[in-house]
Amino acid sequence: MGSGKQRWKIYFHKSPSTLFLLKKQSPSIPNEFLCPIAGTLMADPVIVSSGHTFERNCVHACVSLSFKPKLADGSSPNFSTIIPNLALKSTIFNWCHTHLIDPPKPIDFYSAEKMVSALIHTSQNPSTKSQVEDVKSELTRTPSQVSITSSEESVTLRNGFPTPLPLKTRPSCCSSSSSSDMETLNPNSLEEEEFLTKMTSYEVSEQKESLISLRKLTRTQEETRLHLCTPRLLSALKSLITSRYSSLQVNAVAVLVNLSLENQNKVKIVRSGIVPPVIDVLRGGFPESQDHAAGALFSLSLDDQNKTAIGVLGALPPLLHALRSDSERTRHDSALALYHLSLVQSNRVKMIKLGAVQILLGMVKSGHMTGRILLVLCNFAASVEGRTAMLDGGGVDCLVSKLSQDEFDSESTRESCVAALYGLSYGGLRFKGLAKEAGAEEVLKKVEESGNKRAREKAGRILEVLRVKDPEEEEIDWEELLSEDNHSVNSQNLARAEF
Repeated sequence: MGSGKQRWKIYFHKSPSTLFLLKKQSPSIPNEFLCPIAGTLMADPVIVSSGHTFERNCVHACVSLSFKPKLADGSSPNFSTIIPNLALKSTIFNWCHTHLIDPPKPIDFYSAEKMVSALIHTSQNPSTKSQVEDVKSELTRTPSQVSITSSEESVTLRNGFPTPLPLKTRPSCCSSSSSSDMETLNPNSLEEEEFLTKMTSYEVSEQKESLISLRKLTRTQEETRLHLCTPRLLSALKSLITSRYSSLQVNAVAVLVNLSLENQNKVKIVRSGIVPPVIDVLRGGFPESQDHAAGALFSLSLDDQNKTAIGVLGALPPLLHALRSDSERTRHDSALALYHLSLVQSNRVKMIKLGAVQILLGMVKSGHMTGRILLVLCNFAASVEGRTAMLDGGGVDCLVSKLSQDEFDSESTRESCVAALYGLSYGGLRFKGLAKEAGAEEVLKKVEESGNKRAREKAGRILEVLRVKDPEEEEIDWEELLSEDNHSVNSQNLARAEF
């Protein structure tokens, strides 16, 4: 071995693709990928009625300004309807990925409008053509540069990392090009498009900005709530409701609450498929999001057409669980949602199976949200299945005890308690035996003397039921009947799993 340093020569074989990169030449963009108006790569291409393809917001800007540009072939496009050109969009994004170019971003409406305004001015004054070029240059997206150092062969991309092919995170309404995707343009759709562009952006900051703006608009403006409650916007909202970012999730559910305030929107919202993610948020979303989720379910449950659907979609278990939430707002809205949902028999049956009667009676005993809980119990007491469950669960004793304590926060709450007991009075002899054991007659006499008009009327009717004696009563062993009821209740409590 010699003492001198040995030099090694390593030869690399460069493939044709590597030699192409070494030339540092930007690839030529196919003309069909460029918007005829903006002259840039299209991020959201749409086909118009005349068969031409443009960037979406360029079309909206032309419609807004009543401008029909003259194309290279001398024709003028027809902007009456647009259809998303998803095939071309996919091709463009794949081409960008193949050539290591950042995918294009949609042109915002205001930039497109500025450019179209310049085009209009140019068509009237040809000498100002340079103004259009200046506007277009602002919109030009420069491809990522390809560079090779002398010591190593590498591709320099954005932030030093290769740009991946964009994931399909757009709403489901953008996943097909069926006839349902056709849009008839109107002034309101321009505002919708602005929100959609940002809501479906890959930048979280843009999504947040659009949601905050949309939340402010829909909070007070009835007309805005009506015309922005569209399938496409609801679909975009649906994907943001399940976001892992708290700011996006909170604002997205809040927007949904605002939209649901309009009666015309309630059924449309439920049919959009947005309820399941709202239920997921109520189960395990961010605390503020859970507040809004409970409010949304309450608002949507006000429409009779939605009640069964919301129950079928699985809202009842998390709503019952939310009655124990740390948030007062979540508890109260959940109770109100359960009140409206329990007006439907199928939901009452589900709630009984979930152990709702025991949960609700327990809350009455503890004085927790008594007014709202009694409203739900009134719905149960007014039905055969609910009445049976309440008689089995000690409902008579609970309500009579509550009346005897006379610690209601309002006269309406006391009236609700009497109303629930009145519903149970249709339970026949069984009710009479339970009421007798609970000492209901003395308590109801006091209500008849001091309650409001409706409470006095119901208390009087219950007393009539208790005082009327049927021939069958003389043959009944009340102690045996009551012991059987207690045995039945104990057996059900043992069999029922903790909710």
